[in-house]
Amino acid sequence: MALEEDVVEKLIEHGWHISFAESCTGGLCCGTLVNVTNASKVLDASFTTYANEAKIKFLGVSADTILKYGVVSEEVAREMARGVAKTAGSEVGVGVTGIAGPGGATAKKPIGMVCFGFCVNGDTVTFTKQFGEIGRNQVRKSSVEFVFNTLKEML
Repeated sequence: MALEEDVVEKLIEHGWHISFAESCTGGLCCGTLVNVTNASKVLDASFTTYANEAKIKFLGVSADTILKYGVVSEEVAREMARGVAKTAGSEVGVGVTGIAGPGGATAKKPIGMVCFGFCVNGDTVTFTKQFGEIGRNQVRKSSVEFVFNTLKEML
């Protein structure tokens, strides 16, 4: 069974819904879930919030958090996950923000750095992964794989 199928099955078992707030993955997490039969039983709404303004407007991410920590941070990923769960009315919210490349990196935030937030029934955990300079699309694919592996463990 594919990871995403397992996640959908576990969500159905719990009677839960999931929503995604995606930046660098551009909707790939949501799209991967939608590949699964019965995805409509667990997904009502998700957001691709590429711009900072969209994160603030649709997810309730604090402009101060973005200013203080930067948009690629566990703090912003946490607020994205909580915000999307609240906005969509879902028990599970996932936030993803990172630097897929080839530009946008800094010494402290290199290409391939992606931050994740997972909110399950109000409890939120965050992670940062350093995928390295493996190419823009591979960073995005690796991020999606990390999301579904983490969801499988958490659920």
